[in-house]
Amino acid sequence: MPRVFDVGPYTVYFWIGEGNPLEPVHVHVTDAVPQPEDTKIWLTKSGGTVVCHNKGKIPANKLKSVRRVIESQYRLIVRKWTERFGQASYYC
Repeated sequence: MPRVFDVGPYTVYFWIGEGNPLEPVHVHVTDAVPQPEDTKIWLTKSGGTVVCHNKGKIPANKLKSVRRVIESQYRLIVRKWTERFGQASYYC
């Protein structure tokens, strides 16, 4: 899985099989080996984030910190997403 960056013990990454049609820009977060059940976070058009699901069971205080870093790296994530998948759309 393409790693975008790390936040402490968490890896923020893209899942390769994002489907067809391509889903809106989002990242997955794990503190272990990437799995389909990892936490999924959508990026919004305004630069914010929305937790799609937290199946990775990241504690709320840690998830809040990870979301802040994701929001601060918004442009990097969108650039890497576009390079990887060719286009970017947003959840909201």
